[in-house]
This record gives sequence, C-alpha cells and structure tokens, in this order.
Amino acid sequence: MKNLFNNKLIICISVLIFAIPFCTTAQVIQGNIEQSKAKIEAALDVINEYYVDTVNSNKLVESAITEMLKELDPHSVFLTKAEMKEANEPLQGNFEGIGVQFSIIKDTILVVSPTPGGPSEKLGIMAGDKIVKINDEDATGSKVTNNFVVKRLRGDKGTTVKVSIKRRGKKDLIDYTITRDKIPINSIDATFMASSDIGYIKLNRFGATSIEEFEASVKTLEASGMKNMILDLRGNGGGYLNTAIDLADEFLSKDKLIVFTKGIHSSRQQSFSTDKGMFEKGKLVILVDEGSASASEIVSGAIQDLDRGLIMGRRTFGKGLVQRPFTLPDGSVIRLTTAHYYTPSGRCIQKPYNEGTDKYFEDLTKRYKHGESFHADSIHFPDSLKFYTSKKRLVYGGGGIMPDIFIPADTSKISDYYINLQRKGLINSFSLQLLDRSRDSLKAKYPSITSFVTNFKVDTTLLNTFVAYAIKEGVKLDKPGLELSKEYVLNQIKALLGRNMFDMNTYFVISAEIDDVYKQAINAINDKTFKQKKIE
Repeated sequence: MKNLFNNKLIICISVLIFAIPFCTTAQVIQGNIEQSKAKIEAALDVINEYYVDTVNSNKLVESAITEMLKELDPHSVFLTKAEMKEANEPLQGNFEGIGVQFSIIKDTILVVSPTPGGPSEKLGIMAGDKIVKINDEDATGSKVTNNFVVKRLRGDKGTTVKVSIKRRGKKDLIDYTITRDKIPINSIDATFMASSDIGYIKLNRFGATSIEEFEASVKTLEASGMKNMILDLRGNGGGYLNTAIDLADEFLSKDKLIVFTKGIHSSRQQSFSTDKGMFEKGKLVILVDEGSASASEIVSGAIQDLDRGLIMGRRTFGKGLVQRPFTLPDGSVIRLTTAHYYTPSGRCIQKPYNEGTDKYFEDLTKRYKHGESFHADSIHFPDSLKFYTSKKRLVYGGGGIMPDIFIPADTSKISDYYINLQRKGLINSFSLQLLDRSRDSLKAKYPSITSFVTNFKVDTTLLNTFVAYAIKEGVKLDKPGLELSKEYVLNQIKALLGRNMFDMNTYFVISAEIDDVYKQAINAINDKTFKQKKIE
C-alpha cells in the first residue's frame, strides 16, 4: 500500500515538474526531480514510522497534491475519482438517476417535473408528487437538503431505489420501485423566436452534446423564419475546448483561424473553421457578462476578431488557460494547465493570477466595487495589449473579452426587499405551492406555452397573496421596495410559474420581457447601421 501511495505521488511530481519553464540544463532539472521525489518519500516514511497517531497516507498525499497545484495557477486542480465523475456529468450530457426535477419546500421533496421519457415518468410519477420516503427512510424534515436527495436518488444505471409518494387527492402513500437510468442534461436552456426573423438560443455549457443540441435549435428556428441570431452566453462558464471550436465553426466560412494554443511543453496547435457551419450568414449578436468564461471567451473572441458579429454585454471573466487531465493509478485526476489559448488576432485574455487564488477569484467583486459593471470608462487596458480585428477594429487582450457594445448592469430597480425575496427563494416556492394547489385549473385555462405567455397576468389579488405569503415566511412588506421592484416581482412570479408548469424555455421567454441586454440586442440587429460597424 505504501508503494502505491509513493508511486501515485511520484507520477504527480513528474507531471508537475514538466509545467516549470526550462531555466537550466536538462541534467540539473532531472537531478532536482529526483531530489523532490526522494524528499516526498522520506517525509511520508518519517510520518508513517514516527507520528504519534495512526496516519491516513492516502489523505496526506491528496492534500500534498492539492497544495502543490495551488502554487501553479487557479485552474490546476486535483480531483478524486468520485469528484471527477461528478464534475464530468454536466459536460458529458447525462447522469444516472431516477429522472425528476425536484425542489425542497418546507422540508419536503416536491417533484417539479419528471424527465420526459425518464424512469420516473414511465412509472407514472407526476409533477406535484411529494417524495416522503426513500428506501423506507423518512425523507422529510430539516435533514432534507439537496445533497441528501441527490445521494439517495442518483446511482448507477440498472440499480433500483424505492420511493414513497404522497399525492394530492390520495389518502395512502404510493410506493414505486424505480430502476435508475441515464438522464440527459441539456446544454441549451432556451430556443425561441425573439421577433419574426430573429432567433434566440441560450447555451449554459459547452458539453459533449452541445453541438447536436445547437444544430437542432437552429433547424427549429430556421423553420420558424430565423434570418438573424442572438446567442446568449451570459453565465456560461465554459466546458470542452473542442466544443467551443465546433460552435465557432457554425458561424464562420471555411479556413478561418478560430483559436490557437501553446505552452512551454505544448507546441502551437491551430484550429480552423470548416465548410460545415449552419449559420455562416445573417446578423449575429453574442451576449456575454462576467460569468462568461473559457469556452465562451473562445467563441466570443473568434467572432469578434473575425468581425463576424457583435459582442454585447459586460467584460467576460478572463480565463485563457487550457487544462489537460492526467489520471493517477487510483483513478484520481490532476487537471493541469498545459497551455494558453489565443484568439485569432493573437490575444491571450487570461487575467493575472500572480497574487494567489483568493485574489484571483475576488476579481469580480473588485470589478463591481470599482464600477466596471456600470461604466465602460472604468475599464482600462494597457497599450501593450492592443490588437486589431480582421477589419482593423481595436480590441484588447488581458482580463477577458471587452464587448463591442457595453451594456451596464441595471440595479436601479433592485430593492433590498426584492433581494430578500430572492435570497430566501420565496418567489419560486410560492409558484410551486400555487401550482400544487391549482395545477388542473391552470392547465385547463392555459393548455399551451403560447396561451400562458400571452394571456396569464399576475393581478393585484395574486400579488397580495404572494406578499402575505412572504410575510408569513419572514420577509416583512416594504412598500417602497415592492413598488421599486414591482416589475421584477411580477415577471418572476409569472416566469417561475411558467417554468414549473411547462419548461425552462418558458422561463426565458417570459424573463426576456424585462431583459435590457436582450432588448438592445434586438435593436442592434434591427438597426440599419449594423453592417456599418465593420461587421460582415
């Protein structure tokens, strides 16, 4: 066992050393590697032989690896085998479980909706059902958290789990034995027509199924008359590099440089567009913000540098590092930064990380306090980072992608009252309880998404009912705060009710009604000067 741990650490040290720039002869470097190996082995031997208590050597090694990686950059990390599986699930496009979207309301697991075609739906589990027991264990009360539910309902495909359901109108509990299966995770949250000729696609990650989903969305929108597109990458933290390249390719004609990567031990690798793009013509606007990172920045940078479309919103996160996984003998993984990526103009948009990981991730807070979320002139780039697009527009490297059209965050209607409602999740829980009580009548009155979006209104009676509910849940009425944020409160009640009645797409259709960035994107596309902005 001791040799296994030592071998594991030796492999880790070997991988890490190759990330250090050559600054001396190969012989000296090799000597340093051997000394480092010997030092780690000696330390483990001393601890195992002489420490006062029993030692978990595996835990010590994992802690050592974790701390070593912290000395490199914020994105080089160590993951156990279990952590790696969990981290990969959203990108691989599926996980294994029973297939329900749930919410915890008053310490009770409420089924918001079963996954279409999933194992729960096939057995007849319905939206509004309450899961009160899992494998005969009581599943109510303060112990019920998201982690509690996920640990018990997820599991390997083919395994079973017993749940006891409380259903409105039924006196007795209904028992189901559910055989777990693969459950799809969608990369696209929303696909709809913003106007008669403008399609909207909201992409939440760059995963294994993203391109397939994107192409299906394009076909749907083109069938509805789409000529121009809004691609929403706000809050999209990235994913697979190859998926980013493939998505950029969807918009570009053949033989355009999309991105290149290089590192001290990684030769320059270039990626070019092909002739397979589904949306190579038509006006394109990409929406970004400080949550748009990595793969989102690759796509945005390529579209901006090649003058294919407009980037709108706020400055992106600033992650220009490429990670490669290295699997260790026990199945754990080192995700090691091996290269920088560069946009077609040669920009590296990685923000500095020389002050440590904590400072690195505090950058977004610093930007907010500095006013960068509200004023474009608060953002400064040094002249040394000047680059030019294919049509000689000035752009900057370092610290993210600066949009072509900056749209400040609008907090003028966000009151403390509204923040408290959101923080406690009261708008969502109210909509879920309303739907639980009135699902049949609401479905009868609004049988389709279109009828709901067009005709449902949050009237004064419903708003007052919500305010009373919020008071009961501990958020006192603040009349000026409610008046200031009334538009947001009304919109979110309707949007969340629509999501819980139908799907996530409905939520974004309704939320777009008060989304200023979305509205300005439509205006930009409709503006006759769009092409005069040097955009092809």
